[in-house]
Amino acid sequence: MRLPQASKGCQTANKDMSQITMTQHKILVADDDIFTLTSITNGLNQAGYEAISAPDGETAVQLGLQDQPDLAILDIRMPGMSGIEAARKLRLHGQIDSLFLSAYSDRDVVELATQEGALGYLVKPINIQQLIPAIEAALKRSAELHTLQQKEVDLTDAINRNREISVAVGIYMERFSADEQSAFDALRNYARFEQMKLAVLARELVGNSKQRNKLFEAIHEHHNKAQ
Repeated sequence: MRLPQASKGCQTANKDMSQITMTQHKILVADDDIFTLTSITNGLNQAGYEAISAPDGETAVQLGLQDQPDLAILDIRMPGMSGIEAARKLRLHGQIDSLFLSAYSDRDVVELATQEGALGYLVKPINIQQLIPAIEAALKRSAELHTLQQKEVDLTDAINRNREISVAVGIYMERFSADEQSAFDALRNYARFEQMKLAVLARELVGNSKQRNKLFEAIHEHHNKAQ
């Protein structure tokens, strides 16, 4: 997988940078080269971003977890904690995605960046006109990834809820010699009566709650009265 590299012939070079960013995003920038760090943060601020600067990887992680930026731009080779390690910590502990900067474009560096889920890789020296399109593309990709991750979490939760409901229905069927539809109706009607979600009731029924037996009896009694 090749990560996107910025082109020097960027088409936005002559655009007013203040018109490029429609929504202000918070961007963390980490580089041990003070000239590069200052140049990028000043350029991003002028372009309408809120830039946070860090002179090393440790500070980048600290500020990232504290301020929750929309994206981190990290120099790969920094003394102490490298940009690769900082990106790993930001992603694992803050769900913050990263773009990488480096004076090198060798295969090993690109592979390391890829393994850490880099959304882009840019070779220094870099100017702000080159950087902004890469940032906007990375922000869009980051949003897409987070949406997919949330959908995956929601789907997993739904599967787990359905599994708990199925187990609870099965237990009811066995205890009271009921068919599947009757057992499901008993649980659903009791949940409505108690103004609780069916999934919550099912979780209590399949858990290790000491009240589980009494709860099953209450559901069965309620079901019989309703018939």
